[in-house]
Amino acid sequence: MGFSLLKTKFAQEALGRSLAYYLRLVRRTNRFVVEPADVYERVRGELPLIIAMWHGQHVMIPFARPEWMPSCSLVSRHGDGGFNAVALRELGIGAIRGSGASGKKVREKGGAPAFLAMVRRLAAGDTMVLTADIPKRARVCGPGIVQLARASGRPIHPIAVVTSRRIDFNSWDRASIGLPFGRGAIVVGDPIRVARDADEATCEAARLAVQAGLDAVHERAYALIGARDPGAGLREIQAAKAAAAKAEAA
Repeated sequence: MGFSLLKTKFAQEALGRSLAYYLRLVRRTNRFVVEPADVYERVRGELPLIIAMWHGQHVMIPFARPEWMPSCSLVSRHGDGGFNAVALRELGIGAIRGSGASGKKVREKGGAPAFLAMVRRLAAGDTMVLTADIPKRARVCGPGIVQLARASGRPIHPIAVVTSRRIDFNSWDRASIGLPFGRGAIVVGDPIRVARDADEATCEAARLAVQAGLDAVHERAYALIGARDPGAGLREIQAAKAAAAKAEAA
């Protein structure tokens, strides 16, 4: 009963507005450093962009958007997607409902129509913000963001936004949420471009470049606040578990 109540439109609106209010409080009470310092001047001439982020490290990403940059984010159809979309709206960011998936869940997650909607929004001038990894495969860049860059012709920029005071959760993606009254860092990586006629090998190289770029910006952002990325090593841990499970099943 309580869980069903949380899924109502009223509850989603209330939760979303509360989250947006809290995030504004975190933004106002943290002293942020931006690296590179002139990054916003650099990207003005290449808008719109595709902003890449990791699951779990995405909550603070709205702070990387200057007010003059129209933006839209990919938001899951399920779970906490409803109030996240409301929070984004309150922060001046649009939402496209859908998410990446593999196997039988592709249609359920709404990935195909969301992909087409993102291409249209980029063509209209909106920067797109989305996680590069798909649920339950933390820190492994999927092909979706590369295909979006290929279809739209827009560059991908890896981004990390972190705070010195935060809560780190023991979730599959080692999610973090910032706390007020600390220091913060916004680090933007070099652009990754994918030609419209890119072949499979070129797309795979771009996927690995996005993955490496996200690792690098997170390592640098956490170093700037004197901390260690709570999700560092997740990819290797998951690979080791998968190898162990495969060996046990053999």
